[in-house]
Amino acid sequence: MDDHQMDRQLNIQTGGEQMGFNASMHEHRFEVTPYAWLDRLFKAHPLKGSGRLVDFGSGKGRLNFFAHRVFGTPSAGVEVDPSLHEAALRNLQRFKGKADIEFINGYAQDYEIHPEDRWFYFFNPFSDPVFMTVIDKILASVADHPREVEVILFYPALEYTDFLERRTAFELTGDIELPVEAEDPRERFLVYRLPRWD
Repeated sequence: MDDHQMDRQLNIQTGGEQMGFNASMHEHRFEVTPYAWLDRLFKAHPLKGSGRLVDFGSGKGRLNFFAHRVFGTPSAGVEVDPSLHEAALRNLQRFKGKADIEFINGYAQDYEIHPEDRWFYFFNPFSDPVFMTVIDKILASVADHPREVEVILFYPALEYTDFLERRTAFELTGDIELPVEAEDPRERFLVYRLPRWD
């Protein structure tokens, strides 16, 4: 699945590299997950049932638009870089099809978790202290509004997985390896589920 071709089909532009942005030492640079790999994720782990997908470090919105195309899933993208956020908003205006997609410009730790937020995607967008704060907010939301939630990590940082496995009730339920062209063994998706307890 060619990235440029899929962008053209969706009438959006999500590729490219980030130039000159470094808001703080806690934010990592913009990188895009290839469509072929997102397709592999969604075939191995479809987003079933109701709920909203939240992409932390959403960049220009690729994951949000692709999830909508495949599943019709409502989503939110949280992006701290104003220029990437503006690009996502332009993509939303051009997108072929009506979509329940919201883009928020701000810090991940300031995002208020909504009761319908169910899937949380991270491609190492920020430092582990920020990740821990976001996970704590997810857990607080689940305590207030019981539901099953999942954290999906791409290219998972060891600090992220250690925190989830040692300090939370999240359970690893999926390890989705990428095709042989992925040269780095960390190029994989890990899915962690917090079962619903009520």
